[in-house]
Amino acid sequence: MKTNLNQRRTGLTIIEVCVVIALLAVLASMLLPATSRSSQHRAQRISCLNNLKEIGTAYRLWAGDNGDLVPSQQTVASNGWWDFLTNGNQGARCWMNYAIMQNELGQSPKLVVCPADERQPALAFTNGFDNTHVSYFVGVNANDTYPQSMLGGDRNLGPGTVPDPGYGFSPKDGKGNDVIIPISGPVCWSLKMHSAGNPAGGGNILLGDGSGQQMSSASFNQNWLRNAAGTNNWPAGHVPATPSIRLVFP
Repeated sequence: MKTNLNQRRTGLTIIEVCVVIALLAVLASMLLPATSRSSQHRAQRISCLNNLKEIGTAYRLWAGDNGDLVPSQQTVASNGWWDFLTNGNQGARCWMNYAIMQNELGQSPKLVVCPADERQPALAFTNGFDNTHVSYFVGVNANDTYPQSMLGGDRNLGPGTVPDPGYGFSPKDGKGNDVIIPISGPVCWSLKMHSAGNPAGGGNILLGDGSGQQMSSASFNQNWLRNAAGTNNWPAGHVPATPSIRLVFP
C-alpha cells in the first residue's frame, strides 16, 4: 500500500506539544504573581476589617462596664481619657484609647495593627506600647445612638482629593495627629494599606454601632462623612467654623 505524501497531518508532533506546554508555563508564571498579590491584598483588607469589628466589640464591652461611654468620653477618674481631650492636639495619646481597653481586646495588641500596615504589633499593651503599634484612628465623639458616627478606621486617611503617597493624616514618626474634618469634606484614602494599585485608594471604617465597612474615597465622602454627626464638645480655641468631626490619628 502506498503512502500518500501529500496527505494532511491532523495531529501535533511531540516537539510542537512541548512548545505549547512551554508557552503555557511562561504565561502562567507571568499571571500567577499578579493573581497572588491581588488575593493577598483582599485577604489583608478582610483581616483588617475583622480587626476593626473586634475592636467594636471591645468598645461595647468596655462601655457596658463604664457608664455606657467609650474611653474617649469617660473621665480619667472613671478609667477613660476624656480629660486629656478637653485640650487640642492630643494625637500623641491616641494609643491610650486601646491600652485602656486591653482586657476587652483579649490582651492582644495584634488587633490594633492592620496586616497591610508597615507598623508591627507590640508584644503587650505595656512596656513601650505607643502610636507606632497602632493602625486605627479614633473618632472621639462617636456613639451607638447614631449608627453612622465614626468610631474608628484605617489610619491611611488624608485631606483633599489627591491620595497621599504616605499615610495621610497619620505621621510616620508616631507623634499622632488631632484632626478637624469638615463633614463637607473632602478627604481621601492614601495609597498605603489598601490601595492595591488603585489610584483612588481604599480603606475601612468602624461605625458607632460597632459594625465595619469597606469603602472607596468617593463613598466615604458622599455616603458617610456627609451624614456623620458633627462633634459638639470642642476644646476651647479649637471650635471649627463649619460642622466637623474630630478624629485622632496614631
